[in-house]
Amino acid sequence: MFAIFNIVIPVFAIVALGNLAVRFRVFPTEGVRGLVVFVNNFAAPCLLFDAMLRSDFGTAFNLGIIGPFYAGALFSLVAGTVIAIRIFGNKPGEAVSSGFAAMFSNTVLLGIPILQRAYGDAALPVVFSIIAFHAPVLITLGMVVMELVRRDAAPLHRALGSAALRILSNPLLWGVALGLLANANKLVLPEPALAFLAMMSAAVLPAALFGMGGALNEYRLADNWPQALAMATFQLVVHPAIAWVLMVPVLGVDPAIARYGVLLAAMPAGINVYVFATYYKRGVNVATNTLLISTAASIVTVSAWLYVLSPASS
Repeated sequence: MFAIFNIVIPVFAIVALGNLAVRFRVFPTEGVRGLVVFVNNFAAPCLLFDAMLRSDFGTAFNLGIIGPFYAGALFSLVAGTVIAIRIFGNKPGEAVSSGFAAMFSNTVLLGIPILQRAYGDAALPVVFSIIAFHAPVLITLGMVVMELVRRDAAPLHRALGSAALRILSNPLLWGVALGLLANANKLVLPEPALAFLAMMSAAVLPAALFGMGGALNEYRLADNWPQALAMATFQLVVHPAIAWVLMVPVLGVDPAIARYGVLLAAMPAGINVYVFATYYKRGVNVATNTLLISTAASIVTVSAWLYVLSPASS
């Protein structure tokens, strides 16, 4: 257990440092926005490009891991939406926003650092194979469902067009796509280019965690925290549990490999949860609270999943 805390504490310590630095005005709020832009638009795409370039896709793209991960995400969207309507009395559009909050995990800013610290570089090809589909699949799914259920819905083709534009303008996906193209063509980069990618990739972990901690100061816990807690439970417990059951007992995936996908599924809500809610002006408070609650609770739940997934406890 002490080894598990050694993995988790440094990660969340950087998040806490960023949060406190902004809260006590030691670091400017404007600097946080710039830091997050740097990570999402420059450093993380370089990391993803490098990962795709080096990956052995014969082993990285394991449908026995990718399929259960997204099956758990889809279940969280549907169940979260139904619970929001039937238990918390949400309107359909607000309920879909809650379901999206239950589904969309923080696979980049928290997932990559924690998986890398926990399992080393061996986990990263599997992690990146999931991340490659994460934003395009789940954002498109969320937008389509929202357009189908809200009463003031625009035509479906407009929703699909909007989703396509958001996906195509995502630098993370450009990093993945270019890396896949380079891998397919067996591109060999010169040493200066490899050094550049290595330096940019090394900046992702501290900059992302510090920036995320600072950004959390923008959100406040509101009165509808019970609903947000329910959505956070899907993120932290239900999604990874479904992934584990489907991967190991059902599909027979090696637990030593399956744990990469399960732990990634156990990450808290990503900032896109808030972006999605504000884009549609539906369920913003629930999305904000889910982001806060799941991130804070993940210190405990991620540690618990690391313990459960460790060979000694299997």
